[in-house]
Amino acid sequence: MAKRDYYEVLGVSKDIDTKELKKAYRKKAMKYHPDRNPGDATAEEKFKELSEAYEVLSDADKRAAYDRYGHEAVDGSGGGFGGGHGGADFGDIFGDVFGDMFGGGRRGPSGPAPGADLRYSMELTLEEAVRGVEKKIRIPTMVACSPCNGSGAKAGSKPSTCGTCNGHGQVRMQQGFFAVQQTCPRCQGRGQVIEDPCTSCRGRGVTEESKTLSVKIPPGVDTGDRIRLSGEGEAAPNGGRTGDLYVQVSVKQHAIFERDGKHLYCEVPINFADAALGGDLEVPTLGGRVKLSIPEGTQTGKMFRLRGKGIKPVRGGSIGDLLCKVVVETPVGLSKTQKELLSQFRESTTGKKHQPKSSSWFDSVKSFFDDI
Repeated sequence: MAKRDYYEVLGVSKDIDTKELKKAYRKKAMKYHPDRNPGDATAEEKFKELSEAYEVLSDADKRAAYDRYGHEAVDGSGGGFGGGHGGADFGDIFGDVFGDMFGGGRRGPSGPAPGADLRYSMELTLEEAVRGVEKKIRIPTMVACSPCNGSGAKAGSKPSTCGTCNGHGQVRMQQGFFAVQQTCPRCQGRGQVIEDPCTSCRGRGVTEESKTLSVKIPPGVDTGDRIRLSGEGEAAPNGGRTGDLYVQVSVKQHAIFERDGKHLYCEVPINFADAALGGDLEVPTLGGRVKLSIPEGTQTGKMFRLRGKGIKPVRGGSIGDLLCKVVVETPVGLSKTQKELLSQFRESTTGKKHQPKSSSWFDSVKSFFDDI
């Protein structure tokens, strides 16, 4: 049976470039792929025909020969799918065309796997977080084995190339038209095997020990911030890249201040006489005490802003503010004389002049009940 023209098979013109050729093949191959058409002999034959055409036209030399002499020029090298001539490897074609979609394709040596990253949780006071601090921490970790210098092989010997994967760390398995690449079961992806392992690390190339590190915490950090110490994680077997250490910051709750980003909040209790008469109060800040002027007739819940008394963010920007909320405190444990004085005071301060909010509220309540 005569073979169809390869350009006709792929549905393309003779002047098509390599990129568009690949797109055309991929579109048709996905349609007729055996995995999408199980048991369909016609689809399988079409897929073989498409793959044969693409294998020839995607190779510049074969394409030139085909354009000049036709099928006879390539039957000995390119017709491996349909005519039994060998030469075409479906696994190679599949990896070339569909590698970007399925993650397949050819791979070189995988190389040693990197060491694991480590995480350390560090709790700081608010003062330490705001001003910055240097702390020493002790962590258990995996380090390169000294006797074998991390190779895993006994002194005087060295690892040998894995014969199963030929040092690539990956093996290719093919069943029918489907090829899968997976980690070599013998060397576990390292590409090397150790015939005479080190007695100290038993061939792992790493041993466990604790180490002390000095960690500089920059000013302005907050809960959730993470500091990366490059190369301070676990050592990798067989000389791979050492992992990193991540210090996770958590800030303790403060007795006075509450933090919101770069701003600080605090409550300032005052007695009702100071609230009524006004005056100067001393309030705390992270930099020391400052005076806060309370105007006459201050109500509870009033917020005062002290600019620049907050926190400078770790990532830069202006310093935040300290917001002080005044809370008028009701006196307790009064003596008989104090109670008498308060009774006289209460009798002398009734009416809208002295209690505008109360009077307005009671007027609203009266109006509400009158309307019912």
